[in-house]
Amino acid sequence: MRNVLITGANRGLGLGFVRHCLDRGDKVWACYRDDAGGLTQIDHPDCTALRWDVARSLEPSEEAKLPAAINLLINNAGIYGSKGGGQSLENVSEQEMLEVFRIDTVAPLRVVQQLLPRLKKGHAVIANMSSKMGSSSDNGSGGVYAYRAAKSALCIVSRSLAVDLAEDQIRVVCLHPGWVQTDMTNNTGLIDVDTSVSGLFRVVENVDDYPPGAFVAYDGALVPY
Repeated sequence: MRNVLITGANRGLGLGFVRHCLDRGDKVWACYRDDAGGLTQIDHPDCTALRWDVARSLEPSEEAKLPAAINLLINNAGIYGSKGGGQSLENVSEQEMLEVFRIDTVAPLRVVQQLLPRLKKGHAVIANMSSKMGSSSDNGSGGVYAYRAAKSALCIVSRSLAVDLAEDQIRVVCLHPGWVQTDMTNNTGLIDVDTSVSGLFRVVENVDDYPPGAFVAYDGALVPY
């Protein structure tokens, strides 16, 4: 049994992670910003819901619910930003760039900072949810400036975390979930949540088979930065 903390756990991939971990027999701390969403349908003694807007520090009353040691952190919370051309060269704004960067890059780093003593005690694995859209090598269509830049930066953050935390026996991996049928993709993805989550967990379970801070897809393939 492991202690697992999942951000953005109220829907989509995050909720899929919650169910997967509970099925495995793990203890789960499932975080949501303001709407518990699908977490309200989970009645399980090993699931603790935490209200945590990852753009801010965890409130002391919620922090008191955390275990002394965390074995797996899944930094899943994130935003896409504007759709429908809002992130095109002509339309993307400074405000849009900074807001997506704040949530998709800075917030996962701050989550690690706040949980660091517990992660060290648990010799944790940190899994940061990026996207293939953050790969410069894979970018053949341009556009989507804010989301691409933020997810690319998260890969660099993950690599630095892997280097800095190696002595604490903390491993870090950056993940690409695939094109998944979730609200973010308007349910137009190529794979379902269960397929993505199952594949991502195989990567997490075999994290030592990859270079520190590697960018890995749900099917186990390395993604070029």
